[in-house]
Amino acid sequence: MHGAGNDYIYFDCMQTEIENPESLSIKLSDRHFSIGGDGIILICKSDVADCKMRMFNADGSEGKMCGNAIRCVGKLMRDLGYIKGLQCSVETLSGIKLLQLFTDEFNKVNAVKVDMGAPVLNGEKIPSVFLGDKIVSKELTVDGKNYKITLVSMGNPHCVVFSDPDSIDVEGIGSKFENNAAFPDRINTEFVKVIDKNHLKMRVWERGSGETLACGTGACASAVAAVLNGFCDKNTEITVSLRGGDLKIFYGDDTVYMTGPAELAFTGDVKI
Repeated sequence: MHGAGNDYIYFDCMQTEIENPESLSIKLSDRHFSIGGDGIILICKSDVADCKMRMFNADGSEGKMCGNAIRCVGKLMRDLGYIKGLQCSVETLSGIKLLQLFTDEFNKVNAVKVDMGAPVLNGEKIPSVFLGDKIVSKELTVDGKNYKITLVSMGNPHCVVFSDPDSIDVEGIGSKFENNAAFPDRINTEFVKVIDKNHLKMRVWERGSGETLACGTGACASAVAAVLNGFCDKNTEITVSLRGGDLKIFYGDDTVYMTGPAELAFTGDVKI
């Protein structure tokens, strides 16, 4: 399944438990010698929500949250009959997220709105070496060059750089940001161009996966960073255009809402 091109391999674990998902993610995510994907997603039973989402990157590391994946989890929960209505609650390592589902003419979920919660802006809680309640347009040296960065956590830590994404060598510089000493848990990095007050263009380097076609938490972080830097307004819908499609972000007073597609690519069986 994919959300705006950000593709993962999804496993229905409501009845069956999968052991060693870390190594499974490494094996199956390889695009040359296996199915291929940005990682794997396990949909598991939960005592506090409709289901629990576990997300593993292509390098086997477990992520706390994935905005594009959680939309697809909501779609699968309804399409597979685990829920009947148009609301779904999903337990993640960054808390319980509430989803509003939208259906097409065939009564299949094709889009999902997610309450992503309030952004974390404190530098130490990102986590990073920067101190303060907001880290906005601070200077960071990466590979001998100075960048103005804004830090936002949406369950995952993000470093937002406002620069033309088409002029950035994302493959070359992405890992340098990811593994910079300023970020003890590594970092996701977004390179963002402001089109206007309601439209951003973004490319993303995700820790553990490299450059992906889209990142839901990254789109949220970019919209929040644009508001913090005065490029966009709060309480308005901001379209974030990624290589795989568009996401709609609304940064309100108390939370961030993300709306975007959830699409099934194919189903199948794999021997583990």
